[in-house]
Amino acid sequence: MTGAAPAGDDIADRVAAAVIAVPGVAFLHGGVFGEIGTYLPGRRVSGVAVRDDATEVHIAVTTDSVVRDTADAVRRAVRAVVDKPVNVLVEDVVPVDSPQAGSDPSESSEPGGGTPAP
Repeated sequence: MTGAAPAGDDIADRVAAAVIAVPGVAFLHGGVFGEIGTYLPGRRVSGVAVRDDATEVHIAVTTDSVVRDTADAVRRAVRAVVDKPVNVLVEDVVPVDSPQAGSDPSESSEPGGGTPAP
């Protein structure tokens, strides 16, 4: 992979950066209960599970994308970073103008999601 590596430069960070760069990906999806992720010292990369035998990526796509084409593009992007099978799971489809697009709702720090009140 070329270019500057994300902070931490862990393989999970590189996979996440490659996935988010794919057109049609709204966000990496951490799963219904936030169970999908790679744990690193002091933080978590949501929606990416790096395993010995394969890499699993969970995403939400935008309504203006073709789901199969977006998943294939994600698979190709991740294969440029890892040398093992890549499994892509589409967890959700969100409107392009949705406030969810660009963030993982399972990563909210507030119970029930949203932002804290002032």
